[in-house]
Amino acid sequence: MEHTNELRRCLTAFDLTLLGIGAIIGAGIFVLTGIAAATQAGPAIIFSYLLAGTACAFTAFAYAELASSFGGCGGAYGYAYKSVGEFFAWMMGWDLLLEYGLDISTVSIGWSGYLQHLLSAIHLTIPRALSTDPFHGGIVNLPAVFIILSLATLMSIGTKQGVRFNNFIVVIKLVVLAIFIAIGFFHFNSANWQPFMPFGFQGIVNGASFIFFAYIGFDALATAGEESVNPKRDLPIGIIASLIICTLIYILVAALLTGIAKYTTLNVTSPVAQALHGIGFQFSSALISVGAVAGLTAAILPMFFGVSRVSLAMARDGLLPQCFVKIDKKSQTPRRLIWSVGAIIAGMAGFCPISDLANLVNIGTLAAFVGVCGIVIALRINQPNLKRSFKTPWGLTIPIIGVLLCFYLMISLPRSTWISFMVWTTFGIFIYLSYSRVKNYMAETVIPSEAG
Repeated sequence: MEHTNELRRCLTAFDLTLLGIGAIIGAGIFVLTGIAAATQAGPAIIFSYLLAGTACAFTAFAYAELASSFGGCGGAYGYAYKSVGEFFAWMMGWDLLLEYGLDISTVSIGWSGYLQHLLSAIHLTIPRALSTDPFHGGIVNLPAVFIILSLATLMSIGTKQGVRFNNFIVVIKLVVLAIFIAIGFFHFNSANWQPFMPFGFQGIVNGASFIFFAYIGFDALATAGEESVNPKRDLPIGIIASLIICTLIYILVAALLTGIAKYTTLNVTSPVAQALHGIGFQFSSALISVGAVAGLTAAILPMFFGVSRVSLAMARDGLLPQCFVKIDKKSQTPRRLIWSVGAIIAGMAGFCPISDLANLVNIGTLAAFVGVCGIVIALRINQPNLKRSFKTPWGLTIPIIGVLLCFYLMISLPRSTWISFMVWTTFGIFIYLSYSRVKNYMAETVIPSEAG
């Protein structure tokens, strides 16, 4: 079969906004909100969301400016390559692979938890050996592996088909959340907010660092530049609109969740459904599980999109093996690449615990966000006349605050997370020096027929 080296332009601002909502509203709201409330912040988790959302807002403006200036399919990796050099770009791409890959694994584990809750409502169970990782008494989390490989199949069929499926699922997710919000308003118990800040102010900061994972998704839109109809207009709209909408939803749901259930009871993989079950809404609990399964599915798709496009951009630049450059002529997707990364990510989801994965995703994401804000600062100084369709207001103030806030959240993460991150970074430097730097060549020297 023949191949082409081009991706299809088919995504509008509306598609990108829904893609962002689909990515952002996922494991964060359906899984990590409860865990963070129980172990980090208590009912003050609403302020954790506000703090994390504020940090993301500064970064979102930086992403929007870079997307309007460069476009392309590599997102922050591509921006770094075009502005500050190959090594920094490699490290940015390496960070993004950590962020997107582990995000998919973490969300798929949450998907598995809600699927099992849904099946238990109809008196069906999956054997423990096949429903959790070896660290929690199982052999493999088979549902998590299944959803990743299923979405790999969908993504390999075509981008537009995947986005249409995402849009449909996002609508289901928002309807289910609306039902939860309606129930929560009428069953809110202020006694559950006592004490409101059981872990103090540091608990709010720690909670923000932990649930920062919930905001991952808007940055993945930056990887869609090559497939956007009008990337310099549509990407900024999609990035900023999806972040604002999701922040408001997060704060409202977190407030109601900790109001209808005591925060100490929410350290489970399906806290929203568990909370409704606890106040006697068994049917609504099952419905929430349906919405969560659908919603977490929609959260995996954009991340899968992001990791495959970043890998594609790195392969085009010669930093990853050239076999990943091939684009299938019929589907106009990098099928071989999608299945390769899908297999690796499915393995992580099947055998690793969710808490360890979530913290690694957080530190990788925060490091990437610091880098993106840093690129904006560097470009404003070194290339002040660069054409920017969208420009962050107030000069360098926003990207500088973005760097400071994201770094502040990074230092609040556990020491073990930092150690794991440094191991990942060291491994990335080793690969770059021993392979990628030697094999590298610029994408414009690739002859399309050879890429196929």
